[in-house]
Amino acid sequence: MVMELINANPVVHERKERRTRQAPESTDETAVELIDQLEIFEHIRDIKDPEHPYSLEELNVVTEDSVEISNELSHVRVTFTPTVEHCSMATLIGLCLRVKLMRSLPPHYKVDIRVAPGSHATEAALNKQLNDKERVAAALENSNLLDTVEECLSPTLG
Repeated sequence: MVMELINANPVVHERKERRTRQAPESTDETAVELIDQLEIFEHIRDIKDPEHPYSLEELNVVTEDSVEISNELSHVRVTFTPTVEHCSMATLIGLCLRVKLMRSLPPHYKVDIRVAPGSHATEAALNKQLNDKERVAAALENSNLLDTVEECLSPTLG
């Protein structure tokens, strides 16, 4: 059985050059190092799209500008844009973003994953599902779904 692609010909964008963070000017080892937008983007930019052999950055699903952070509130919001408004992979993409950030950030950070306004036919339902702790936990208990998430998060060469 051949699976039909939802978006057979996605627009592929060039990867942006990786930037390095500047070392803190303070040498105080007890100082708290703040997390910034670039650091969050570096964590999520290479997540693989579940349908295509490209990263979320290459498909312009996530950009550095789609990341908001408040260190004062320990809150991160990532707003992603599916490649088509009826993308059936949007929930899986959101789950991958959440899992990657849950594994990468200190545990006291609240992670909020959203679909860009007007970018998906079921935007409200998707946003509710992606930010419901019980639904996320139940999804991650599904071994097939977890295997797919792990595949999307696995590093690639290149």
